[in-house]
Amino acid sequence: MKSSILTYTKAGVDYESIDPLKRLAQKAALETGTNSEIHEISQSRGESAYVWEEKDCYRAIVIEGLGTKNLVADTMRKITGKTYYDTVAQDTVAMIVNDLLVVGARPQVVNAYFAVGSSDWFKDTKRTTDLVNGWAKACKLAGAVWGGGETPTLSKIIAPETIDLAGAAIGIIKPKKHLALGDKLSAGDVIILIESNGIHANGLTLVRAVASKQKQGFNTKLDDGTTFGETILKPTCIYANVITDLFDAGIAIHYQVNITGHGWRKLMRAQKPFTYVIEKVPETQTLFSFIQEKTQITDQEMYATFNMGAGFAVFVDPAHSDSAIEIIKKRKFNACIAGYVEKGKKQIIILPKNIVYCSETLRIR
Repeated sequence: MKSSILTYTKAGVDYESIDPLKRLAQKAALETGTNSEIHEISQSRGESAYVWEEKDCYRAIVIEGLGTKNLVADTMRKITGKTYYDTVAQDTVAMIVNDLLVVGARPQVVNAYFAVGSSDWFKDTKRTTDLVNGWAKACKLAGAVWGGGETPTLSKIIAPETIDLAGAAIGIIKPKKHLALGDKLSAGDVIILIESNGIHANGLTLVRAVASKQKQGFNTKLDDGTTFGETILKPTCIYANVITDLFDAGIAIHYQVNITGHGWRKLMRAQKPFTYVIEKVPETQTLFSFIQEKTQITDQEMYATFNMGAGFAVFVDPAHSDSAIEIIKKRKFNACIAGYVEKGKKQIIILPKNIVYCSETLRIR
């Protein structure tokens, strides 16, 4: 029955409420740029990271948060004894640096924000050690320095037993031609999808709602023998090295997308009015099949919420597509030529799933 369908909105995350704030903030922020000595690249507003110009390079800055994935870690610790905070630390760093990559920036410095509801949270030395070590390891994977951070105690704002993980990062775009804001996109460009490591760190509010309805909760067995919680807690992929390799090899990257919030609708994030045709999708991972079975939501809703096995998208000159795939695979990532860009109204057509997303479904500018 339709009333039993559990969507992301019903679980508590409503983009129709969030996106108007983003557009309002971008408009207000743009007005501040006229009073600054920073030579801003105004078209970067609405992208994943904000960009400004320096002498021989561009700089980019971004801020991101983990969301609620650590709540899954807290529950799973009671089942397995592991803290999982080394992996959720990587999730957080990945969420930050992958957004920097989108504009063509190489991560340089990552800062941390660990906010708790009670200072007692830090007394669990096993958990805090895992968090710190995981954060440091993830920074190394991204080729960035861990610059510093903030550890506020926010009583009555955050629950005493939980932590809010977030951070910010600065990256460099050098040479300047690596700046990727979608202005280079052309009809005929190839869309390459790079694999995800599962759910990454998006859609967790819906996932937690699904778990709450299972008798075994996050300890529910999936068809592949893993548990729901274990599969969810696979750490988010960090794509910094593979994107750096692509640029170093001279691959003509015309645009990039970190597939997180809004799911595959993000593929039409660029401002140019193109149609994005997807002819091939990754094989559906067991986790996503389980979520869809338990929520009863459509393919249209699944691909609008989750990464569905594709964590990052690169739009390249068709002459470079085969070389790009080879480079990506050398970094031990699976990737595929999924589709192409063509002239037409702004929309995404996912042919294998009979899905069409029009531009009105992604209003984040």
